[in-house]
Amino acid sequence: MNSILAFVIVLGVLIFFHELGHFIVARLFGVGVEKFSLGFGPRILGKKSGITDYRVSAIPLGGYVKMVGEEPDAELDPEQIPLSFTHKPVWQRFLIVAAGPFFNVLLAVLIFFVIFVFAGTYVLQPTVGQVGDGTPAAAAGIKAGDRIVAINGNPVETWDDMARIISGSAGKSLRVVVKRDGERFEAELTPRLTPTNNLFGEEIKRYVIGITAAGDVVTRELGFFESLGQSVVQTWRVTELTVVSIVKIFQGTVSTKTLGGPIMIAQMAGQQAREGITNLAFFTALISINLAILNILPIPVLDGGHLLFFLIEAIIGRPVNMRVREIAQQAGIFLLLLLMVYVFYNDITRIFFSQPG
Repeated sequence: MNSILAFVIVLGVLIFFHELGHFIVARLFGVGVEKFSLGFGPRILGKKSGITDYRVSAIPLGGYVKMVGEEPDAELDPEQIPLSFTHKPVWQRFLIVAAGPFFNVLLAVLIFFVIFVFAGTYVLQPTVGQVGDGTPAAAAGIKAGDRIVAINGNPVETWDDMARIISGSAGKSLRVVVKRDGERFEAELTPRLTPTNNLFGEEIKRYVIGITAAGDVVTRELGFFESLGQSVVQTWRVTELTVVSIVKIFQGTVSTKTLGGPIMIAQMAGQQAREGITNLAFFTALISINLAILNILPIPVLDGGHLLFFLIEAIIGRPVNMRVREIAQQAGIFLLLLLMVYVFYNDITRIFFSQPG
């Protein structure tokens, strides 16, 4: 599967679910839908059912749902008023627009759920890879190949379990049970507050004992309900990490050079497809969450911009002035164009200036 095909599949799934969210909630509230399109531009193929034209369009970089009375100044026949989006209560319009990003989050949960049900989850074992000289672990006699099985009487099943206990120790002494060559022994050690870098390259201080993981990974099977729970947890973790990343980009902590566009997504989709269907599915879930978060940013022309206008309308009791909305949307389009140019620039720079040799 090449990068272009993988990109089309990933983008198609994401767009379909996003627009499906708008479509389902719009129909739930009795809003007429004139077009359900995957892609922009000229219609390539499709089928009309009722008043809705389900179509695939020429430019596969998005999609849209065109509803009856979507524009506040649209001229409507009297029989179309009950189907009009603009004539629905503001809370219904809010939910219709919010349904797109929500369905992208829901898609991520579904993908993670299927992965966990059929493939289980990977667990990093608490096996010691290296022990730093002069560290608390070295002083306690811990060696490479040892396995940490308990700390202060609490069983340790994964590397994350162990790291969480050590980081939260506040520098207090720990009783560590170690397994070596089938035999167990107990060691006493005190974690040391040490400068280190977090995921974003920021220097932080945390309590460590001076060991690294051996990299022993095992697959753990999950049941139906455990898979469902883990899929929600995984979606929350990715969402939280993505939001923090965006905040840190605005703060200047994370470089804007990390932003990527369609070219980078296509390359990554192709790479994940070569690694297998599970990797491609996981990647699709990650991009779906990113798409949801991008869409709820309060930028006019995005879903988040419309939601902001609806919130203002709910507060002041009337729609936002049409001229104000037009100016805001023009500014939003300008910002999006700038962002698109910048991410394309980043993509091209990676291709031509980041290759070795």
